[in-house]
Amino acid sequence: MKGSSWPARYEIRVDSVLDDQWADWFGGLQLGSDGAQTVIIVLLPDQPALHGLLTKIRDLGLCLISVRRLDPGDAEDETRQ
Repeated sequence: MKGSSWPARYEIRVDSVLDDQWADWFGGLQLGSDGAQTVIIVLLPDQPALHGLLTKIRDLGLCLISVRRLDPGDAEDETRQ
């Protein structure tokens, strides 16, 4: 597919706040919160990994708010939230 390169960094937001105990269930990912939503910022090796993560979110019954592919410079600013 032209124009897409992997690995890629994503910001995924879900409606509810998950505490740190869920980090293991998500494979040790860093989970953040903006008070009402959980923010997951992750570097994924390929599209199947993205779909796998979205499947985990679905399996938890969480409401997916957004999935956004980040530019390389955006990721550091987003992880500070």
